[in-house]
Amino acid sequence: MPTIFIVEDDDNIRGLVLYALRDGFAARGFAAPSDFWRELGNAVPDLILLDIMLPEEDGLSILRALKADRKTKHLPVIMLTAKSGEYDRVKGLDFGADDYVTKPFSVLELISRINAVLRRSGSGGPSPTHTIQNVALAPEKHIVTVDGIEAPLTRKEFELLQLLMKNRGIVLTREKILSEVWGMDFDSETRTVDIHIKTLRQKLGAGGGIIQTVRGVGYKAGE
Repeated sequence: MPTIFIVEDDDNIRGLVLYALRDGFAARGFAAPSDFWRELGNAVPDLILLDIMLPEEDGLSILRALKADRKTKHLPVIMLTAKSGEYDRVKGLDFGADDYVTKPFSVLELISRINAVLRRSGSGGPSPTHTIQNVALAPEKHIVTVDGIEAPLTRKEFELLQLLMKNRGIVLTREKILSEVWGMDFDSETRTVDIHIKTLRQKLGAGGGIIQTVRGVGYKAGE
């Protein structure tokens, strides 16, 4: 049974999420970051739900610390935030979040996103390295390099790039990408795919040009 840690200082939201996850997950809730850090020293969960606005320490600082630690850098993290601006979402993704959910959120959507992240958190079987120009992706090592230098991608950014590179030259719609990477039906109001493409290009730097926008359709990698 997957273990979920929820760091949320709002008692009502934390209680609601814990109740919703009671079937199928071993969920633990923390109102204060200090309690979370203390428990993390004893047990490492399969996924963390992390609010941004917290007492003692904000969620982005916690996220940065998690990704800087060798023991927790690969832990999937979904941000829970009342902030709906693109800047705040991109900031979380830049710091290594795998996904985000904006409050108020649907419990069913949250569970769907949790399941999608967990479903993709396990390592797959051996796969060939994908290479386009100066970008190489090694699925079995979960590493992407640009000109031989490793690019610090989040799990979702890696999965997105892998999907594009596996389908080299094929235009993938936003609907297709959202379904394959997030396991969700397309929502015309979400910009999840566009935001991840933007941050992925930035992190690839000199290799970001392999991802092309096909206006009015979606994205593709390579020619």
